[in-house]
Amino acid sequence: MPRVSEAHLAARRQQILDAARICFARNGFHATSMQDVISEAELSVGAFYRYFRSKEELIQAIAEEVLGSVDALLDEMRAMDSPPPIADVMRRLIRFVDLQTGPAGVFPMALQVWSESLRNPQLAEFVRRVYGRMRGHFDDLARRQIEAGRLPADADPHAVGSVLFGLIPGYALQRVLLGELEAETFLAGLEALSHTPVSR
Repeated sequence: MPRVSEAHLAARRQQILDAARICFARNGFHATSMQDVISEAELSVGAFYRYFRSKEELIQAIAEEVLGSVDALLDEMRAMDSPPPIADVMRRLIRFVDLQTGPAGVFPMALQVWSESLRNPQLAEFVRRVYGRMRGHFDDLARRQIEAGRLPADADPHAVGSVLFGLIPGYALQRVLLGELEAETFLAGLEALSHTPVSR
């Protein structure tokens, strides 16, 4: 029997992930069964379970794809000799978020996963790991801004990173739940706040 190529395996895996996205967007995470995804992917049960054993594994794989894109974007900016200003970094991230808040994006599904993680320990651990890793990127971004003299030398990188990270789901939530918020409006508000002292 001929050996299946890596390219074929990767294509089949992506076929399943694309089918899962469609099903989760259509029926929600909780109401989607594995059989729904198998039917959407037009695969046999045996072929499907060769790649994924549960909905949790599917959701993790989809989230890792998106996180990989965020990693690549931030790695590209980290590779620059001089770190770009925070406003430029946030502008690029907000543009990326825009792609993920539409019907074909992953953020509407993320809302369902957050809800499910409150009662599913496996998903809860995954959410903590993924978002902790992403917040670490923002801590690193803040650290580089401090080193470049764009933030006060005594600023706490973790404190700044936590706030910057919080802006991303905050913007995405407004896009999904309210619908009318535009990227430029959000970025203009962020720019105004950057010039506003905060008393402690």
